[in-house]
Amino acid sequence: MTAVLVNEWMNGGTEPFTLELADEMDDKAFYKFCRRNDHLRFERNPDGTILMMLNTGGKTGKRNSEINFELVLWNRKHKKGVVFDSSTAFKLPNFATRSPDAVWISDERWNSLNEDEQDRFPPIAPDFVVELMSASDILKKAQEKMHEYIENGVQLAWLIQPSTQTVFIYRIDGTISKVIDFNNKLSGENVLPEFEFSLKLLL
Repeated sequence: MTAVLVNEWMNGGTEPFTLELADEMDDKAFYKFCRRNDHLRFERNPDGTILMMLNTGGKTGKRNSEINFELVLWNRKHKKGVVFDSSTAFKLPNFATRSPDAVWISDERWNSLNEDEQDRFPPIAPDFVVELMSASDILKKAQEKMHEYIENGVQLAWLIQPSTQTVFIYRIDGTISKVIDFNNKLSGENVLPEFEFSLKLLL
């Protein structure tokens, strides 16, 4: 029997609701479940709990496009890896499945996966991720996800909060920086050499 727990999101709230399935799904079963329900967006916690995610609004979608466009332009010039958008899910080493808003993975690490792994939800922690918050997202929960990325091997992660014009930068060495004011530019540091992103594009 399948139990479905629905929180305030269904009543006009902003949090995704949780599906608790009586029968555990392996990776292939979860992939098939997502494909059968491809009109919806899902993530999965390390304990197997499935989260049904909200679709983005217009402003967030526009901002996501700006980030991915700039990342693709840089990658086409340097030809060092592969860029993915928010529709791609990745299985992290802690067994969580996450879909960051923007992702970059080096060619060497991407090519280490076999064809089946690349075709489904790649079992790899990206080198670089971006999470772009909407006005209704909860900062504490977003920050917890960023810590999860770093703990699972992500080298550099940006958490962008347009409502306060704030960016939190997380690094694999455990350091966290805070950038305030969208008149600044973000650097790809040693993970994405020569990559800069003008935060003005998100205004």
